[in-house]
Amino acid sequence: MQFNNSIKNTLSLLIFVMISNVSSAQEYKERVNLPKPYATKSVKNFSKVLGWKNDQKPIAPEGFTVTKFADKLENPRWLYIAENGDVFVAESGTRIPKEKRSDEKDEFFKSKSQNFGSANRITLFRDKDKDGVYESKYSYLSGLNQPFGMLVLNNYFYVANSDELLRFPYNSKDSINSGKEEKILELPSGGYNNHWTRNIITNPEKTKIYITVGSASNVAEHGMLEEIRRANILEINPDGTEEKIYASGLRNPNGMDWAPGSKNLWTAVNERDDLGDELVPDYATSVKEGGFYGWPYSYFGGNEDPSHKGERPDLVKKAIVPDIALGSHTASLGLVFYRNDAFPEKYKNGMFIGQHGSWNRSVISGYKVIFVPFKDGKPSGKPEDFLTGFVANASKSEVYGRPADVAVLADGSLLVTDDAAKVIWRITADK
Repeated sequence: MQFNNSIKNTLSLLIFVMISNVSSAQEYKERVNLPKPYATKSVKNFSKVLGWKNDQKPIAPEGFTVTKFADKLENPRWLYIAENGDVFVAESGTRIPKEKRSDEKDEFFKSKSQNFGSANRITLFRDKDKDGVYESKYSYLSGLNQPFGMLVLNNYFYVANSDELLRFPYNSKDSINSGKEEKILELPSGGYNNHWTRNIITNPEKTKIYITVGSASNVAEHGMLEEIRRANILEINPDGTEEKIYASGLRNPNGMDWAPGSKNLWTAVNERDDLGDELVPDYATSVKEGGFYGWPYSYFGGNEDPSHKGERPDLVKKAIVPDIALGSHTASLGLVFYRNDAFPEKYKNGMFIGQHGSWNRSVISGYKVIFVPFKDGKPSGKPEDFLTGFVANASKSEVYGRPADVAVLADGSLLVTDDAAKVIWRITADK
């Protein structure tokens, strides 16, 4: 009898271990409980950017060090790391007409956290000894139109302006690009709030280019005619031909990257405003080819938008539920997977996301960099804070800066653009 009990106990332990292993390998799925629209009043609550004084800096987890990679830039918004280690920075911002900058009737134009111009240039930082500290800085390209996404492909340097996709001859040894530009694709320009951004990425096979194009409105309040080719990720050949809509219903997608260990494209998306504090969560999601993600008719799957009630039940029914909720009004922008080994093992193949911060919430949200653990190309845990300390005083909506994009250097350190504070931060793991 004692022997039988021993066998039973051993079998029970084995079954428990097997079940535990299966559970740990399963994809993380959070149950998202959403309030009804207008459960809270929609508010305008723009943050005031104070800037970083003296030795102030963001806060990383224990075991990491935060330093300045570069400062005194003009709206360092987006990053691109070339294969040779060159760091390209798009210095660009939201343009507001001069006649509206002093409009005291609109808090958006009074807010000191807003950008009233755009440097319209791409700056190159070169780190010859690959120690994570640049030795040289150059104005690589200038005279652009709100440049954002960048890409090196087939001996070309691609730039996604707000209204077009350009490419220039590329030589990795050049510090200034004086080559002739070639316009390969016109893009719909302008847009609601900050929807001027156009990001680009190529596939692992380097045969296609993907372009994010945000909506021209909050929730198509002016009709769908102005939304043609918008709220989409477009796919083209490297020469601009054979354009197609890769995925649609994505209100304002920004960051993109391919999940390690899979063939899945991921993006970070800014959702709609004016439905209350907790609606609608921004999200990160894998992007299915031909997939529809709801905008403007529904949000987070089949939750019908009140301003489009009953209009397109067919599309509401087919709307894909995003993978990961990132909090409402966080303005989640940059997204990158961490493929390096310099950080502790828990970060390997996980996803970093830069959250630029809210303006449509009674208590500010975002203003940090978060991390999502991944395993086998799928999320394996809930989002967690990684780089914080940007909020100076939440009750007064005061912040030191606003993180935007994230990128990984060859040495494994993480770069974070802080466009409002004109800084790029570098986070390294302590040895």
